[in-house]
Amino acid sequence: MVSQVSKFSAYIGIDWADKKYGYCIQVSNQSNREFGVLTHTPEKINDWVQSLHQRFGGQLAISIELTKGPIIYALQKYNFITLFPVNPSLLAKYREAFTPSKAKDDPTDAELALDLMLNYPKKIKPLTIQGEQMRKLMYLVEQ
Repeated sequence: MVSQVSKFSAYIGIDWADKKYGYCIQVSNQSNREFGVLTHTPEKINDWVQSLHQRFGGQLAISIELTKGPIIYALQKYNFITLFPVNPSLLAKYREAFTPSKAKDDPTDAELALDLMLNYPKKIKPLTIQGEQMRKLMYLVEQ
């Protein structure tokens, strides 16, 4: 793996939806992948993140096709998570390259987001986290 992403203990791709998130996890220096689904509630997200941190320790890299929204705000509060936003149209084209039928499902998109982060580290840059005051203001403006 390239140096930008080699500092993480685990890599996670997330595909978001209104009520649930599909995810794909790969531990550093391993090739096995684990898939799952996470319910969209602040409590479930917090429990999941805490379990990941207990399990893997260190820094976690999360690839997701968003730069803002509830899941991003929920994940930004953890200093052991680095978010790597993937452009939704890039993910769609990447999916199309491997799934000519254009069939979409959350675990596959989560794995593709993970692949993009790991395979193209110079293209998938970490999200610059705004300060707490700015995040609060952005959240209020969106509401």
